[in-house]
Amino acid sequence: MDLASEAHVLVVLLTCLFLMCRAQEKDYTIKEEQPENVRIGNLRKDLNLNLDPDIKLSSALQFKPVYKTGDVPLVKVEASTGEIFTTANRIDREKLCSGVFTEKRCFYEIEVAVLPDEIFRLVKIRFLIEDINDNAPLFQSTVINISIPENTAINSRYPVPSAFDPDIGINGIQHYELVKSVSEFGLDIIETPEGDKWPQLIVQQSLDRETKDTFVMKIKVEDGGSPPKSSTAILQVTVSDVNDNRPVFKDSEVEVNVPENAPMGTSVTHLHATDADLGSNAQIHFSFSNQISPATKRHFAIDSTTGLITIKQPLDREVNPVHKLIVLASDGSSTPSRATVTVNVTDINDNVPSIDTRYIMNLVNGTVLLSENAPLNTKIALITVTDRDADLNGKVTCYTDHDVPFRLKPVFNDQFLLETAAPLDYETTREYAIRIVASDSGKPPLNTSAMVLIKIKDENDNIPVFPQPEIQLSIPENNDPGTQLIKISATDADSGSNALIIYTLGPDAPDGFNIDPRSGILSVVKRLDREKQEKYSFTVIARDNGSTPLQSNVTVKLIVQDQNDNSPAFTHPEYNFYVPENLPLYGTVGLITVTDADAGDNAVVTLSIINGKDNFIIDPKTGVIKPNITFDREQQSSYTFVVKAVDAGQKQTTSYAKVTINVVDVNDNRPVFVIPSSNYSYDLVPSTTSPGSVVTRVFAIDNDTGMNAELQYSIIGGSPRGLFAIDKMTGNITLQEKIVAADQGLHRLVVKVKDLGQPESLHAIALVHLFVNDTVSNATFIQEQLRKSLETPLERNIGDNDVTPQTNGYVIVVIAIIAGTMTVILVIFVTALVRCRQTPRHKVVQKSKQSGEWVSPNQEGRQIKKKKKKKKRSPKSLLLNFVTIEEPKSDDPTHEHINGTLDLPVELEEQTMGKYNWATTPTTFKPDSPDLAKHYKSASPQPTFQIKPETPVAPKKHHVIQELPLDNTFVVGCDSLSKCSSSSSDPYSVSECSCQGGFKAPGQIHTRQVIHNFLSLTTRCSSSHLYCPSDRKM
Repeated sequence: MDLASEAHVLVVLLTCLFLMCRAQEKDYTIKEEQPENVRIGNLRKDLNLNLDPDIKLSSALQFKPVYKTGDVPLVKVEASTGEIFTTANRIDREKLCSGVFTEKRCFYEIEVAVLPDEIFRLVKIRFLIEDINDNAPLFQSTVINISIPENTAINSRYPVPSAFDPDIGINGIQHYELVKSVSEFGLDIIETPEGDKWPQLIVQQSLDRETKDTFVMKIKVEDGGSPPKSSTAILQVTVSDVNDNRPVFKDSEVEVNVPENAPMGTSVTHLHATDADLGSNAQIHFSFSNQISPATKRHFAIDSTTGLITIKQPLDREVNPVHKLIVLASDGSSTPSRATVTVNVTDINDNVPSIDTRYIMNLVNGTVLLSENAPLNTKIALITVTDRDADLNGKVTCYTDHDVPFRLKPVFNDQFLLETAAPLDYETTREYAIRIVASDSGKPPLNTSAMVLIKIKDENDNIPVFPQPEIQLSIPENNDPGTQLIKISATDADSGSNALIIYTLGPDAPDGFNIDPRSGILSVVKRLDREKQEKYSFTVIARDNGSTPLQSNVTVKLIVQDQNDNSPAFTHPEYNFYVPENLPLYGTVGLITVTDADAGDNAVVTLSIINGKDNFIIDPKTGVIKPNITFDREQQSSYTFVVKAVDAGQKQTTSYAKVTINVVDVNDNRPVFVIPSSNYSYDLVPSTTSPGSVVTRVFAIDNDTGMNAELQYSIIGGSPRGLFAIDKMTGNITLQEKIVAADQGLHRLVVKVKDLGQPESLHAIALVHLFVNDTVSNATFIQEQLRKSLETPLERNIGDNDVTPQTNGYVIVVIAIIAGTMTVILVIFVTALVRCRQTPRHKVVQKSKQSGEWVSPNQEGRQIKKKKKKKKRSPKSLLLNFVTIEEPKSDDPTHEHINGTLDLPVELEEQTMGKYNWATTPTTFKPDSPDLAKHYKSASPQPTFQIKPETPVAPKKHHVIQELPLDNTFVVGCDSLSKCSSSSSDPYSVSECSCQGGFKAPGQIHTRQVIHNFLSLTTRCSSSHLYCPSDRKM
């Protein structure tokens, strides 16, 4: 194959791949001479044709053989299953592949189209026809004559004309033998390079013509089939006179090329032979052997005298490209010489390409009927182009000669599919005459053409068309039934019944509408209510009357216009709102919601209050209610009024609703201690009291309600080692540990009570004094200790200001260790120096408004130094003095510490310091009473308060000043975590109370102005100031 041929094949393959041709090949093997309906295979199974469920097929799967016009089908393919069977037409390999007598394989080919077009593919099926032994070998003549000279040497060989068998392979000629042989001759078989078997006669004994000149035998030929087939012929050998030299060819093998258009008489070749004999024995006669085919003998002639071979009949390369001539040269003897002449017929572009059209679609009177709705790539026919010439003379191109909506798509070599390449339209072109041209590549090129007639079948391919995609309509509500809305019309480009339009409502159309199927008049058959449905949207369908009806639709949008036929409607017939009593003036109470089912101005609603206008106002548009007053739940807990709603329609409608406003309690009242009745009161705790015993109790009340009045008690100071504990719910104070000698004396517990109000908790603080002793022998002394307790800051325990000699002792020891070698004089000096520093320190303590050295339980057994009595000063009125307790945030959130210092007026300090003579021992104590002066300092860590003079703050709204009975004293504060927006102050008075205590009803709590007869202790919280009152009897 030359370069041009290779290039052509490559172009065809690339074109096929580019067009994504879906072509396949499948080979089957079948023996010849099979009966009808022998199953060969299953094309669907063998090709693995699994249908994709996602592909929607226009028709069922179909296998359609594409036969050549006039072909007799040798196989059949079931259209639905793809099963392949033999037909009644006999498959004869020798006839199908005539002229093939070698081992070459014989094929029968058909094409099968797999339909429909969605899964189209073209399958070329090749059936390999296997040979069977259906032909017996035959000699060309029933009598074979051979002449052998009498002087032939023993073992000389003479060729015997071979037999012919159209079968191949093992079914061909396999064996020759002599039947009824004689001793003078034997038979041998020579196999040629081509596989042919030639018999040779062997001379086994000397011949004598005078004794016997003729031998008659029978030769048998047999093939290798099962069972084998055979035939015989008469072999007659004539013994001739002596001619001892055979002709000799100059060239025993000759090969020549002759063009197929060579004229008759053209010389092919000239053979030359010589003979060493003389006379008549040297005359050579040339002839063709009877082993060449009759067809070859018909095309060539040989001059028997000269040996010139000429063309007797025209050659045709396409019929037989090679001729093998066996030429014999004989001088009259019995053994001629042999020469082989091979004639190669060269190609001339003498064949016009042929076009074979095999229709995939069924023909009607030689014309293809194709629907105008046929999809793209619809397969019409398989076009096969061939050219019997060779090389470029046989390379064919195929095309259509003008622009049509069809194309030729390559599938196999020299095979094309005619398919649609563009949409078809019956209204534009009703038929096509497609001229297909096939041209070879010879010089000059030869071409041929074929016509394919296609008629386009009209289809109902035009849908009805509406002039607009959407129709807008409106109608007032409360219409009369049967009112006509509009006439709808559509057009159809088809004609006849395909253009007849019928109108129907779509499936989404609601009840109450109707359309005339012929005229298209749309009407409403019921009364519409805009409040139930304002807008309607549905489709109207226009369907033509074609065999396959086509339809289109238009959307109808109808708006129902409003009429004022609905009154305003409150969401509730009665509204209940709950507001806190501290809601500010014009704060939002709630929202009244009213709706009107109408639209536009008919739905514009105005609200007003019929009664209760003095107390409340309402926004006429939004319905927000606000108070004109401030609330006090204790004075009035609810309000009721009526709200009126009026719409803005031409004919106004009205509705009413009742509104009730409930005032909810706010945590605006602090707890008030009832027990103890005074901060000057105390209880006696005998030393023999058992742990767990209730030694006293506290009790408080709160004028709020609910959780705002739920109270909890706690000890926030004065019980350093946990000697006492309090029940947070009942207020009972119990002894936790056994009383020891160090616990003797006065104990001050700082008790806090708080409510559980949300979001802010309020609280109060009271002092509970417990005198641990067996008896109360000196009431005056205890009262003096109570006075000093009230002057002691809350963050300290009683006696925290005392300085012990032990500290100085530590200093002396440290100095003594460092000095080591100091003299006694230096020690005395240092001791004197330390004592000198001690005395000013007490003065600093007194001048810094800290309480002096009070007699209190001294758990460490330290001695109290005697102090010099100061000169008493006249007590001055303290009623106008105020002190402030500042309480910064505690570092430890688990303890409610109050940090600061207690600052008292100088007059109070001087008066306090003069109350008791520290140099004397009270004479009112019993002899067995413990020395309370030894119990100087309490071990209870207390929060630190900062008490500063401050001007009273006027009470704010919702915060009352508690007026307590004269025998009740409180220290009132707030939670360290509370945020107080105002302060309250309570007056108090001092009186002696019984040690046993008891419940005493509190006095009435009311709001009043602060008078100049109380001392106010103010506690500053983290975000505000609370005033915690404390008092003593003047």
